[in-house]
Amino acid sequence: MELRAALFEELVEHGLRDYPNEACALLVGKDGVPSKVLPMRNADASPVSYRLEPQEQLRAFQEIDDDGLELLGIFHTHTHSEAFPSETDRAQAFYPEAAYLIMSLANRQAPVVRAFRILDGKVSEEEVRVS
Repeated sequence: MELRAALFEELVEHGLRDYPNEACALLVGKDGVPSKVLPMRNADASPVSYRLEPQEQLRAFQEIDDDGLELLGIFHTHTHSEAFPSETDRAQAFYPEAAYLIMSLANRQAPVVRAFRILDGKVSEEEVRVS
């Protein structure tokens, strides 16, 4: 997945703003190219889990449809662990068509983002390039 530097920075800022809780967002675009971040509220308000706030999620999906965009990624942060899907992340991966982007904030001065496809609990990593 190719991320423009501005989108990457937007994800970093959102993650740091919600710290110490996990942050979450949707990454949308066209033809597999991300063009927009839709920051979401973590309904869990937790440093160890996230859940997209249901009303925001409905509004975001309507906006995606209205704008003719595609859901390309579901983003969240891990505040103190590596950027790899947890058991909970794997169990709650309800959108197999989307990449799951996880940003580790274990070192807040140098956040690390990785992307994964999760299908039936199986994880495969995709390359993330920031340009």
